[in-house]
Amino acid sequence: MDIKKLECLVTEERNINTMDIDRLSTLDMVKRINEEDKKVAEAVSKESEQIAKAIDIITEGIKKGGRLIYMGAGTSGRLGILDASECPPTFGVDFELIQGIIAGGKTAIFKAVEGAEDSMELGKNDLEDKNINENDVICGIAASGRTPYVIGGMNYAKSLGAKVICVTMNPGSDMSKIAHVPISVVVGPEVIMGSTRMKAGTAQKMVLNMLTTGTMIKLGKVYSNLMVDVQSTNEKLITRAKRIVMLATGVSIEEAERYLKETEYDVKLSILMIETNKGKEESEELLKDSEGYISKAIDLNNK
Repeated sequence: MDIKKLECLVTEERNINTMDIDRLSTLDMVKRINEEDKKVAEAVSKESEQIAKAIDIITEGIKKGGRLIYMGAGTSGRLGILDASECPPTFGVDFELIQGIIAGGKTAIFKAVEGAEDSMELGKNDLEDKNINENDVICGIAASGRTPYVIGGMNYAKSLGAKVICVTMNPGSDMSKIAHVPISVVVGPEVIMGSTRMKAGTAQKMVLNMLTTGTMIKLGKVYSNLMVDVQSTNEKLITRAKRIVMLATGVSIEEAERYLKETEYDVKLSILMIETNKGKEESEELLKDSEGYISKAIDLNNK
């Protein structure tokens, strides 16, 4: 990138509040970093409407059989992969439903692959391998909003009729101009100039949390504030499944265990059976008719 263009980016400015950070005591250094971090949540809140629009687009795409695919380089790419990888155990979705791809491939998750982010063609090629269709949603992530790898992927996805969103930290970026829904969280200059793994990375993580969590709520994966499609794949999650059923219904641990064993640890189905006093097959039909929403299934049963 040309040095003049770099100087124009908010994320590449010098932070006037940390000019003396190398002279501070360890405690004062930590406090100064924390003061800057406090600004992140407020910056994210200013993009609430755009984040909500993105959630609705993702939800609609998934209901039509599409996927959410994150694209990024470096920290941005790693955060996309992190968010995607945590959805299956939390919400019981298929590993293919939400994916993250990073410039440079798997190697770049652990070690920087120099030059990979500079290729628009590589971004296009990586998406070609995913067989993108019009129901998919592509989310480009880049603090600068100018990463060629991500732009190449976004342009390619858009040419196929897929919906495109982006998460950037600079207003009016190249990526924002491409996206159907741009999310531009302006966190300001970093504590250490240009180290966008800090405030920018924190803001990206917060936004990605909202995108997937909001989508899962709208897909019926949450009852009240409980993760009712959690996969009971280890002892911790089995215990969590029991506790969720107990909290949702007020039954004893023995009752929760009995229903969970009957449903093969299907938390959602167990809760509905208890709340409606219906058998397994009837409860399964209620869930089907209510598109997986427990609240809707209960209301349907009470009509």
